Amino acid sequence: SLIAIHKYGIPHEFPAEAEEEAAKVHDLPLHEDQREDLRHLPIVAIDPVDARDFDDAVWAAPDEDPANEGGYKAIVAIADVSYYVRPGSVLDRQARKRGNSVYFPDRVVPMLPHALSSDMCSLRAGEDRAAMACHLVVDRHGKVTSWRFSRAVIRVAANIPYEQAQAAIDHRAGKSGVPLDDPRFDPLLINRLEAQHLVETALQPLWACWRLLARARDARDPLDLDLPERRVVLDESGRITSIAIRERLDAHRLIEDYMIAANVAAAKALEAKKAPVMYRVHEPPSREKLAALKDYLDTFEISFALGQVITTKTFNRIIRAIPEDAPGRPQIMEQILRSQTQAYYGPRNAGHFGLALGSYAHFTSPIRRYADLLVHRSLVGAHGLELPAPGDKAIPGT
Repeated sequence: SLIAIHKYGIPHEFPAEAEEEAAKVHDLPLHEDQREDLRHLPIVAIDPVDARDFDDAVWAAPDEDPANEGGYKAIVAIADVSYYVRPGSVLDRQARKRGNSVYFPDRVVPMLPHALSSDMCSLRAGEDRAAMACHLVVDRHGKVTSWRFSRAVIRVAANIPYEQAQAAIDHRAGKSGVPLDDPRFDPLLINRLEAQHLVETALQPLWACWRLLARARDARDPLDLDLPERRVVLDESGRITSIAIRERLDAHRLIEDYMIAANVAAAKALEAKKAPVMYRVHEPPSREKLAALKDYLDTFEISFALGQVITTKTFNRIIRAIPEDAPGRPQIMEQILRSQTQAYYGPRNAGHFGLALGSYAHFTSPIRRYADLLVHRSLVGAHGLELPAPGDKAIPGT
């Protein structure tokens, strides 16, 4: 990790003035009286078991509006990083210089000092936190019919690893889920979730709303490459013990779909206000890459016509036609992945090909992506959500 940091010139130390500014803004008041108070809701954060920061939390409940029968209300709450990191401040200049946090198997090089990235902008259970809340209304077909954004104060009810959230849902549904002797299974956490009624009030509604979102996603048919994600397992001395495949759970898909819904809402909300948007752009594959893919598929006697209109459904049909146990299936999916263009950030909207979306921004991780911080700032400006009142000198950079 240190060799990579040095080789690529990744800034891994913050100057003293940045650390001092982070310590100063760390103690800013949350201005609860000017924020939407969501502390009464059982909002939960579901993350990897080895997560180093918690920047998103979710909540859902059946919509009581008779006009949306069978639909749900949902909230995606994201750490309000733009409240602490103001344009022109030392923190802002350092974050822009880095662009993103960089993750290694044994460490993270954060975009922001730890006083923010690991503390005040990390949504830890039982602690009041400033958040940007994306309120979504989902109809019974899974379509997001409306959205609004607010600055809020939240209190996360629980930080739950993916495996534990899945085990709790499977346990309540009478499924085997994670075996009881699996080291990932934490019966104490499951019992605590049950005691707090969080399985019933938080997890079950989240899953019910997600099933609607998943229905809409399936109808959209985004690129469906089932390529396993691998993680490096280290021992206490930092030596690599194995390269393990991360199990793909419904809990992972659930969080992804909520985040995608919030990202789309952020892009469309800014477009409606004619405000600047930093899009996450993924353009269709180039002619040259498609020609190379055709040559590759020919070796498997798989037909691929270059003259057709290429959509995600084109690739999905190829993947679904290959038997699950076919020896070349992983290699074919890998080659389809290699045929895709690299996604990038930009102010011009060219859509997101892989997700089959016309407008897509990144809203959900301003703690580790500068592009998301720009989206938050634009939402604050477009919707009149600035805090605190102009002229308050307590915040550097205002």
